Amino acid sequence: MSEEMQRASGSDFQQLWGSCSSQLNQLYEDPRVTKLMNTRLGLYLSSHPVLAVTVLLFSSLAALPVGLFLTFAAVTIVMSAIGFVFFEVFLLFVGGLTLLSVLVGIAVFSVVASFITNVLYFIVSTILNRYYPHLMKGDAQEEASEPETSGRKKM
Repeated sequence: MSEEMQRASGSDFQQLWGSCSSQLNQLYEDPRVTKLMNTRLGLYLSSHPVLAVTVLLFSSLAALPVGLFLTFAAVTIVMSAIGFVFFEVFLLFVGGLTLLSVLVGIAVFSVVASFITNVLYFIVSTILNRYYPHLMKGDAQEEASEPETSGRKKM
């Protein structure tokens, strides 16, 4: 029974090795990989497989923290921009309400001041008309023209 298990495990290993070899061959046939492997770095790593495995492990393990940091930076930038926009909208809202309040105050003041001015004008004109009727323009012009005509009549 142990011989059968060894044969089965040996054939499984050979099948696994064959599938890995075919995948590696497909990888090496990719033009981008071929171009990379023909550079000085690719040739050096091909001649030093332990260093190549170390670089591969470091690169794959460093990708997660670098990716997380870049994601954190992007999220921070987006949240800062959104926060800035919300803060600016809030400030514009407060400024708009302040402007609206000031304009309403100016409008109320204008209406009240106009009302008081009109009431005072009406009261003063009524008092002047009642107690000093000869100050009216029409009466003043008639009185001014009478002496001239009376002077002419006398001559």
